[in-house]
Amino acid sequence: MKTIIKEIREKLNLSQTEFGNKLGVAFATINRWENGRAIPNSIAQMKIAELALKNNIDCYSLVIDKIQKEVDKIKSDNKLILFHGSKIGIIGKILPNSRSLCDFGAGFYMGEIIKQPLTLISDLPDSKFYILSLDLNDLKTYEFDLGLDWAMFIAFNRNKINDVKDTSFYKKLEGIREEYDIIKGKIADDRMFFVLDEFFKLRITDEALVKCMGALDLGEQYVAISLKACENIKIEKEIELSYLEQIIVKEKAKENRNLGVSMVDKILLDYRRKGLFLDEILAKVKENG
Repeated sequence: MKTIIKEIREKLNLSQTEFGNKLGVAFATINRWENGRAIPNSIAQMKIAELALKNNIDCYSLVIDKIQKEVDKIKSDNKLILFHGSKIGIIGKILPNSRSLCDFGAGFYMGEIIKQPLTLISDLPDSKFYILSLDLNDLKTYEFDLGLDWAMFIAFNRNKINDVKDTSFYKKLEGIREEYDIIKGKIADDRMFFVLDEFFKLRITDEALVKCMGALDLGEQYVAISLKACENIKIEKEIELSYLEQIIVKEKAKENRNLGVSMVDKILLDYRRKGLFLDEILAKVKENG
C-alpha cells in the first residue's frame, strides 16, 4: 500500500506536509505510511481514496500495475499465467468444487486478465487475489468459441435445457463435462447475469446474447473441472488487497458496470428481432434428436 499512497500524493503534486494537511494528519504520519513503518486506518484510507477520486487520479491503474509487477517476477517455464479471486482465500488443496450452477459447472475458475477476478472480490473484506500458473501438458482442453454452443453449454450447466436430456445434443454437452480436464471460454460476469437470465426467460434471442458478450469482452476463463487439472495449478503469489485498494477497485467496477449496462441496452434494442429464442432452439434440438 505504501507505493500506492506515495504515487497518489505525487500525482496530486503535493508534498508530504501538504498531503497530510489535506487528510488531517501530520507530515510524520505520511512519512511513516510511505516508508511502510505504519499503515493508515480505514478512515484514513477512505479519505485518501476520496481525495484521489475527487481529483480524477487513475488509482485503478496503480493497483493493476502493482499486481503486474508481481507477474513480471514469475518465471512461467512455458506455463500459462492466470488469475483467481477468492472470498476467503484458498485453504488446502485446489479442488474443482465451486457451485455446480456456475457457467461451466463445478470447477476451479481462473481468468486470463487481472481485471476480471479482481473486480469480483472488491466487496469482500477477507478476499484474496492469486497469481497462478497452469501446466496444460497432458490435460484435455475443450475450447468454446463465442457463439451458440457457448451459450447452450452455460444453459446446460444451469439446468435450463433439461427438456432435451434424451437428445444427442444434450449427451454431447454431458460428454464434454465427463471427458475433459479444462474448459476454456468467454467469461460472463455479473454484468452479463441479467442478459443470460433474459435469454433463459425467452425474452432475448441467442444472437442478442452473443453480441452483448462480444461487446463487453471480459476475456477468457479456464476452468479446471478434474482433479488432474487442479493438480497442475500452482499458486505463484497470494495478494491481499488493502481497504484502500478495495475502494479503488470497487469504484472502477461500478463505472464499468454502468458502461456495460448502457452498451447492452443498445445491443438488445438493435437485435431484438434477430436470432432464435431458447425455446425455438430447443424445439430444433428435439426435432433433430
